[in-house]
Amino acid sequence: MELLIAMVTNFLASDLALLGAGIAAVTGIGAGIGMGIATGKAVEATARQPEALGKIRTILLLGLAFAETTAIYGLLVSLLLIFVA
Repeated sequence: MELLIAMVTNFLASDLALLGAGIAAVTGIGAGIGMGIATGKAVEATARQPEALGKIRTILLLGLAFAETTAIYGLLVSLLLIFVA
């Protein structure tokens, strides 16, 4: 009986880890949407004030780096859940 309980618990833990990995991988979608919106707004701002291109580009690249970092963290968490848990 104890062996059966251990097997069921192990099976459920691995399934929950895979579910968590899938949820963590969804962060890539949010990061992609955010980067698309930010890039679109930067293009609009450049079209309105072409002389501010340098400042807009700097702020855009900094924001894109933060958004990409969020996506990479989600990927890292999902890989850890798949291969470690």
